Amino acid sequence: MVQGPHPAPPRMPASPAVVGATARPAPAVPTPAVPSTKPVPPTKVVEQVSGAKSIVRSLEEAGAEVVFGIPGGAILPTYDPLMDSTRLRHILVRHEQGGGHAATGYAAATGRVGVCMATSGPGATNLVTPIADANMDSIPLVAITGQVGAAMIGTDAFQEADIVGITLPVTKHNYLVTDPDDIPRVIAEAFHVASTGRPGPVLVDIAKSAMQAQTTFTWPQEISLPGYHPVTKPHAKQIREAARLLATARRPVLYVGGGVIRAGAAAQLRALVDASGAAVVTTLMARGALPDTHPQHLGMPGMHGTVAAVAALQKSDLIVALGARFDDRVTGKLSSFAPYATVVHADIDPAEIGKNKAVDVPIVGDLREVLTDLLPELEREHAQHGKPDLEAWWRQLDAWRETFGLGFDEPSDGHLAPQYVIQRIGELTGPEATYVAGVGQHQMWAAQFIKYERPNSWLNSGGLGTMGYAVPAAMGAKVGEPDRTVWAIDGDGCFQMTNQELATCAINDIPIKVAVVNNSSLGMVRQWQTLFYESRYSNTDLHTGHDTVRIPDFVKLADAYGCVGLRCETKADVDATIKRALEIDDQPVVVDFTVSRDAMVWPMVAAGLSNDDIQYARGISPAWDRED
Repeated sequence: MVQGPHPAPPRMPASPAVVGATARPAPAVPTPAVPSTKPVPPTKVVEQVSGAKSIVRSLEEAGAEVVFGIPGGAILPTYDPLMDSTRLRHILVRHEQGGGHAATGYAAATGRVGVCMATSGPGATNLVTPIADANMDSIPLVAITGQVGAAMIGTDAFQEADIVGITLPVTKHNYLVTDPDDIPRVIAEAFHVASTGRPGPVLVDIAKSAMQAQTTFTWPQEISLPGYHPVTKPHAKQIREAARLLATARRPVLYVGGGVIRAGAAAQLRALVDASGAAVVTTLMARGALPDTHPQHLGMPGMHGTVAAVAALQKSDLIVALGARFDDRVTGKLSSFAPYATVVHADIDPAEIGKNKAVDVPIVGDLREVLTDLLPELEREHAQHGKPDLEAWWRQLDAWRETFGLGFDEPSDGHLAPQYVIQRIGELTGPEATYVAGVGQHQMWAAQFIKYERPNSWLNSGGLGTMGYAVPAAMGAKVGEPDRTVWAIDGDGCFQMTNQELATCAINDIPIKVAVVNNSSLGMVRQWQTLFYESRYSNTDLHTGHDTVRIPDFVKLADAYGCVGLRCETKADVDATIKRALEIDDQPVVVDFTVSRDAMVWPMVAAGLSNDDIQYARGISPAWDRED
């Protein structure tokens, strides 16, 4: 029995499709069980092959170009025919987590499905973090894992782990395959599910016995998933109501989330922005969806967003949320978020609509289609009723922008200002580059101080907040778009979690550039200790940059990994160091920027507080009438 992936709503962990064994029954869903068919590449191929060869052929037919992985006992049968493939590039990573993040970086940069591969047991469990990361950030990913032979499943065999059960909460869908005849169909379905509707990760766990058995390879000409019906076309009535509200609001804000980028809807967003005159905020996941230079763009909202963006949401009378989740980092104390606003919420995933914030006009659909339909309706409203008078709204927004612009103080300890370093990386490299961040202070500064002018130019672990994301994700992004300059902007803590992938970059000619924003600390944790724990710095000193002995010395580490290592400790050397890194295009480069450990990320809304309590700097809050 084969169980197909579940549709949304709601977005819940899918039960595994166990192919060649007994599957769990699918829960009842309100969608009629009408088969959903989607043509796949019209290749009629019938071959007598091993199950392992069938995996390789299936990946080729699915359109995969690159696989990031590490061989091991249970997946080893697949690595033999993989060696003969002329259509798949396999990149041997140094840790399965690095392979998973590389696949998501590849997918996020290119929009194509990323592929990673690992063996059973610890190899598969090392993929859990990047799978969870892809799930939170809606990244199309197919993870293929080896499993012990079918007869040994459930016996606690050597290197056995129930990876299907382990990943149920963090995948869009997953499969356990024990029959080699099912391999092509399952992989075709996996790519389809990963890339359609709300993108996400799909796990395909394949028993070693299925790889070793003989089978007939036939690539399916269509995909039939009776329970899977992503809604892409929005309802016309909701579109008309949203257009009416947008045409009559006096304080409108477009709250843009990462769904706009995943939908490839940046051009449609730009058209709506220009037509509506509304203010725009782009979340951490949506940086680049609208150029930062656009005059209606107020920047990023949320815990470390601009004052203008946070205040605009709080004072708005209409919020049009596009592919956003109303997550806690944006809303702050939810009960006090945007108290005056009517809410329109458009998303491909109906489970997100109304999940956190009550919605007045729900719109389920692909964001590109939503925006395409919304624009002519808005223009009709304008033609009939005229455009709204937004002059007073923009006068207030511009005052906030002018008064509370982003800035920073020069450190008093003689070290570099991390904000300055990151700002100059962006200015000297330019908007055509791709910037990939780890998690923490450097991530927020990179989101704030680099200007993003195009979608997919900013990659980070937004939902899960994964330390160690930057270096392998930058590697994947560079593989996907080799002609772009790719910077990994990392902290000294994050960098030490996955920097072994520098060896992968050096050996495979993947010349990424890594800026280690080295404050010799777990920076964001230290900031919270300063603000909320009376400066009691418990276990946050990493000893990487401010002491006589650097453990490790990142320049020596770079050299040991076959990379070019540079160090910058003075403001006068910042530009020259960045330019030197940009000149090197045949090796990975690691730059150790020694920055102040006392620098903090501002503005800030402390966790659990209202956005009304935003601080522009420590002890400085904007004065506004909360009742206006």
